Amino acid sequence: LLRRLASTFAVLVWSSAIFFGLYILLLYIGAVFVDDLARWNHGASELYVEGMPIATGGLGIHFLAGAILLLLGSVQLIERVRNRYIGFHRLVGRIYVVASILTAIGGIIFIILHGTIGGPVMNVGFFLYGLLMAVAAMETVRHARAKRIAVHRAWALRLYVLAIGSWLYRMEYGFWFLSTGSVGSTPNLTGPFDQVMAFFFYLAPLAILEFVLRSRYRPSSLGMKAFASSVLLVATVLLLLMTLIFVFEVWGPAIWEIETA
Repeated sequence: LLRRLASTFAVLVWSSAIFFGLYILLLYIGAVFVDDLARWNHGASELYVEGMPIATGGLGIHFLAGAILLLLGSVQLIERVRNRYIGFHRLVGRIYVVASILTAIGGIIFIILHGTIGGPVMNVGFFLYGLLMAVAAMETVRHARAKRIAVHRAWALRLYVLAIGSWLYRMEYGFWFLSTGSVGSTPNLTGPFDQVMAFFFYLAPLAILEFVLRSRYRPSSLGMKAFASSVLLVATVLLLLMTLIFVFEVWGPAIWEIETA
């Protein structure tokens, strides 16, 4: 049951992330081709500011590389692909690492030159997020080249958790808004919840991953497996609910509006 729930959860994460990646490509990268960068402010203000070409270019790189991460990332988690199609795994891995570094650099450039909507706290939180992604990408490559496969896979998992950060950020906000009605959040993302989220959306998943990595080889009791299965079942149901809400209320309408414009 635990294995099947884990597989179901992984498929759902990938499916949701793919849909969000397509949303990014159509909304943000598509705006470049139709010369309508003001569209970047569709879901958040102050992403595009006229007269700041370097900041705009950095953010454009961030969007494009980030979409690649969302679309390709889960391929690397499929054990059969890693073991049977080694060349393909390495090719996708190289693309993934380069996209991760470009995502981090593009975001950092934008933060330095323009800053985020949430002010200093969000600036620091997102700047640290970009640095951690770049470090994880380089460590993933370094240990792969040194043939330290177990360490390489651990860093690759850390990179994956960081790479889907933009998707996690929206899912976590969705859970909070659904359960509390946006308590502690403000339109300019400077509320107490917003300031916590500037760090929580990537540090919490990393902490959970570290716990899993350190305990994966320890024997687990039937009670612990039952508890893990219950938690995973609840997480799967919530993720499915939030994905459906985003697809039908946010991502889907935005994509439809872009296609019919």
